[in-house]
Amino acid sequence: MSTEVSEELVEVRRTGKGMHPDEIMLLIGSAVSAWACTWLAVIQLSPIRNKPAIFLIWYLLFVLIYRLVVSQHSGRLAARDRTATVIILSGAAIVFAPLAFIVSYILIKGVGSLNKAFFTQDLSVTGTLDLGGGASHAIVGTLEQIAIAALISVPLGMLTAVFLNEVRGPLRRPVRMFVDAMSGVPSIVAGLFIFAVWIVQFHKEFSGFAAALALSVLMLPSITRTSEEVLRLVPGGLREASLALGSTEWRTTWSVVLPTARAGLITSVVLGIARAVGETAPLIMTSFGSSAMNGNPFHGSQSSLPLFVYTLIRNPFPEQQARAWSGALVLIVLVLVLFTLARIIGARQTGSRRK
Repeated sequence: MSTEVSEELVEVRRTGKGMHPDEIMLLIGSAVSAWACTWLAVIQLSPIRNKPAIFLIWYLLFVLIYRLVVSQHSGRLAARDRTATVIILSGAAIVFAPLAFIVSYILIKGVGSLNKAFFTQDLSVTGTLDLGGGASHAIVGTLEQIAIAALISVPLGMLTAVFLNEVRGPLRRPVRMFVDAMSGVPSIVAGLFIFAVWIVQFHKEFSGFAAALALSVLMLPSITRTSEEVLRLVPGGLREASLALGSTEWRTTWSVVLPTARAGLITSVVLGIARAVGETAPLIMTSFGSSAMNGNPFHGSQSSLPLFVYTLIRNPFPEQQARAWSGALVLIVLVLVLFTLARIIGARQTGSRRK
C-alpha cells in the first residue's frame, strides 16, 4: 500500500510542473464527454432550458468525468490534484471573464474618438458634433487632483501605519477603529463632508483642491490599512538585531523597517490612488466641473476624467457619448500605468535587496 502511495506521489510531483499532451487530451475529452451527456440528458430529454442551469450541469459532469478518468490514468492522488487545479482555474476564469469583457467593451467603444486633439484640446474649443478632441482639461485636472490628494494622504497614511504597528501607543485601538470606520465611508459622504466644511463653513469656492481633499479622505484609510499589513510582514528579527546594536526605535523604523517594506508600501500607495482615481460623486460637490482648461487647482472650478465621462455619457449626441467612452478608456489606461509602475519599482527594490 505504501509503495502505491509513493508511486502516486512521484507521479503527482512529476506532472505538477506542467500538463503533458496526454493530460491535455484527457481534459478536452472529459469536457466533450460532459457536453455530450448534457446535450442528451438535459437539452434533449428534459424540459430545462435555462442556460446557466445547463452550464452548471455540464460543469459538474465535466469535473466528475475528469476526476474518474485521471484516477484511472494516474492514480487517486493525481486525480485529486488535477481536479483541484481545474476547479481553481475555473474560478479564476469566472472572475476574469467579466473584467475582460468590460475592458474589451470600453476599448472598442472608446478607441474610435482617440486622436491628437483629444489630448490637446478642451471642450471650450471643440464642437458638439466634432469627432474626437476635448479632454485635455479633464486629464490635467485628474492628474493635479490625484497628485495633491497623494501628497496629503500618503504621509498621513504611512505615519498612521507606523504608529499602529511600530509605536503601539495607548490610542492604538481607537485610531484603528477610526480607520476601519473610514474604510466603509461611501464616496459621496466624503464629498458632502468637504462641501459642508470647506465650501459652506469656510466660504471657499469650488476648486480642484477641494476635490483633492475629498479624494484624500477616500485614499487615507486604504493606504493606512495596506501599509500596516505590509509592516507586519517585516521579520521581527530585523528589529531585534537593530535594537541590539544600540539603535533607537525611530532609527530602526526609518533605516530598517521602512526600507525592507518599501515595495509593499509603494503598492499600498498605488492601491490608494486606484481607490480614488475613478470616483465621481465627491467631485460633483467639490470641483463642480468645467468645460475649459483650468491649470490652477486652487482657484475656480476644474474638470476631471470621471466628471468628464459622467457629464458626456448623458448627452444625447453620439459624438459626445463617444468622447465619454474615450475618457473612460484613458482612465483605465492611467490606472494600468500606475499599477505597472508600482510593480516595476517593487521588483527593482526586491532585486536590489537580494543582491
